Amino acid sequence: MKIATFNINNINRRLPNLLQWVKAAKPDIVCLQELKCTDADFPADAIARAGYRAVWRGQKTWNGVAILSRGSEPIVTRSALPGDPSDMQSRYIEAAVDGVLIGCIYLPNGNPQPGPKFDYKLAWFKRLAAHAKKLLAQRIPVVLAGDYNVAPTPLDIYATHSWDNDALVQPQSRAAYAKLLKQGWTDAIRKYHPGLPMFTFWHYMRNRWARDAGLRLDHLLLSPQLAKRLTGAGVDRLIRGGQNASDHAPAWVELGEPGKKRARRKRV
Repeated sequence: MKIATFNINNINRRLPNLLQWVKAAKPDIVCLQELKCTDADFPADAIARAGYRAVWRGQKTWNGVAILSRGSEPIVTRSALPGDPSDMQSRYIEAAVDGVLIGCIYLPNGNPQPGPKFDYKLAWFKRLAAHAKKLLAQRIPVVLAGDYNVAPTPLDIYATHSWDNDALVQPQSRAAYAKLLKQGWTDAIRKYHPGLPMFTFWHYMRNRWARDAGLRLDHLLLSPQLAKRLTGAGVDRLIRGGQNASDHAPAWVELGEPGKKRARRKRV
């Protein structure tokens, strides 16, 4: 099973990019963020023609999340992150697909910081941690995949001081991510590539893609039941260099069948 996460940065504008990528990469499950469209404007027909069933929660102008499946119909278990009924931002959707619970995440950016947007980011992180802890307690196969809007360590950002005041690298953001991992989640990309940057985001400004001035913001966290099935992980970074590309590239994991001995692929 191949599971990917991709901040598409406007699904209708980038639809050709998305369809080209899924045709080539053939992920079984895809978590999308930043749909930037209403529920009614989600391109369900085009995605169905590409062989994927979908569930989504859109939002006009900003946000929006979706889960695509090349196999079974995704069965929605949650359409919002619990813990704050007043939060109307479309940032979380959860569905069961082929025996795996998929949580699709678009964590708040938090800029400018300090301020209310950063406070919202940390509060959202706290709610995510509380929900994640309950999921772990169920001892079921779970992946929490998406744009976490945090570069967890200095390895996850190019050598620079230009982001020092950004919410993506603040100690509080990194501490919240580290606390989440300590619950028992496995950061699949970092587990599989412990010494490589593995960037997933390159800002449009200042020629950052050409300079490989990137950050690793998109993560796939695996519960123990899935971590033992991990056979591969990576980033399809060349997608970022395409015409009309999102500023993110897809990150993905490959999982072996339950009960089968794990065979690790050679790292490249």
